[in-house]
Amino acid sequence: MGYQQGLSGLGAASSDLDVIGNNIANSDTIGFKSGTAVFADMYANSVATAVNNQIGIGTQLAEVQQQFSQGTINTTGQALDVAINGNGFFQMSNNGSLTYSRNGVFQLSNTGNIVNSQGLDLMGYAANSSGIINSAQTVPLTVPTTNIAPTETTSITAQLNLDAQDSLMLGTPAVNVTTTGTLASSGATITTASAGSNNDDYTIAFTSPTAYTVTDADNAANDSSGTYTAGTAITLGNGQTVTLTGTAVAGDTVAVTPTPTTFDASNSSTYNYSTSTQVYDSLGGSQTVNMYFAKTGSGAWDVYAGVSGGTASLVGTANFSTSGALTGITSVAATTSTDSIAFTIPNTDGSGTPQPLTLDLAGTTQFGSTDGVNNLQQNGFAAGQLTSFTVGTTGILTGNYSNGQTASLGQVVLANFNDPNGLVDLGNNEYAQTAASGAAQISTPGSTNHGTLQGGAVEDSNVDLTNELVNLITAQRDYQANAQTIKTQQTVDQTLINM
Repeated sequence: MGYQQGLSGLGAASSDLDVIGNNIANSDTIGFKSGTAVFADMYANSVATAVNNQIGIGTQLAEVQQQFSQGTINTTGQALDVAINGNGFFQMSNNGSLTYSRNGVFQLSNTGNIVNSQGLDLMGYAANSSGIINSAQTVPLTVPTTNIAPTETTSITAQLNLDAQDSLMLGTPAVNVTTTGTLASSGATITTASAGSNNDDYTIAFTSPTAYTVTDADNAANDSSGTYTAGTAITLGNGQTVTLTGTAVAGDTVAVTPTPTTFDASNSSTYNYSTSTQVYDSLGGSQTVNMYFAKTGSGAWDVYAGVSGGTASLVGTANFSTSGALTGITSVAATTSTDSIAFTIPNTDGSGTPQPLTLDLAGTTQFGSTDGVNNLQQNGFAAGQLTSFTVGTTGILTGNYSNGQTASLGQVVLANFNDPNGLVDLGNNEYAQTAASGAAQISTPGSTNHGTLQGGAVEDSNVDLTNELVNLITAQRDYQANAQTIKTQQTVDQTLINM
């Protein structure tokens, strides 16, 4: 037995202890990957030595192999903490010199760049002002602080239910008596406010002093006849009556015509239902557009629109089928019937005026239930300030703005390597590419063999303390055993000296 083997064993055990100690020291380091000492035996090279007589001369450290297994992901709630779940490394730039890391703790620099604790820039794909990602090359990612531009409202979408049992917006019907006798009217009375026949034109014609016929110019189904008795109400359609007095003469006529209610936005008794929404002009200025609905017949509703504080005008008439479905809207400004009404509103803040708008009522119904809104939205928004941002699983950095809008600010990329163990460890959780690792394969998270990202979280060290403590005991025993071989060799040498 020689000293060579024992000495090499002591060196190997010492290196193993160093690797294990480094793992234990970094058990709480974000993104750290544990190492394993790999050893190889040594033999003296001699051509003359017989193969079956070779005696080893010890061991040597072959390599320290990094274990790139997944670490535990813990949420932190910090917007710029990002964990990699799967393969890949963050690409970092130090004034153009590229390095790679699994440590996803980032922050904003004073210039708006996303950097790590060493000030290295996080690389990714930039986004333009419209949120379009440019994947041509990686650049340092920044978080812009400029306001998002406003978008002018061009359309309002409203899905409503207008109560089929609402009253018609009609006043007391007008009665006009044509007579050669003493026939006179005590007036017409609406008995059923929601009856569509209240909007019809009626003629009462006397064929004798005691007989009359009723003709509905709008619906022959309401035609009738009867015997006249002064002071007794005559029924017209199914929603109103007229009372006559005096003596009739054959040929006398009585005309009963509807009296539409004059619309007044400030008087809720002149319409059945109203709703409103905020719209925006090209400068982001806002106004409230009010919409009013007045029932004028069975399945017919006049639609008025205008801005608060201004004048609301008739913009069209919505028509419904007997099943309550919208059959079309006849716009005041057009002769065709569609589901939309075009109108304009004035602006006074320097934006384009008048501002054209389209009110789309597709999906609106006329059922016998309460008037109400099922859906009401418009497609514009005001200017907004960046309030927060998040990182998605595919690396998209999304900004959230004070006006409720979101926009893509960029995309974090991942780099993968054919042989991650070929990377050189630079410290500070940074690695550099080498010929052994192969070229960096840059791609978006979740594509090909690249992992995904989790925002607001970090990847803990993958060091297993239980295993490392067991390995520490084993390495210590190895060191003691190799020291014992040297002690034994020393005893043998002493025996020879004492002969």
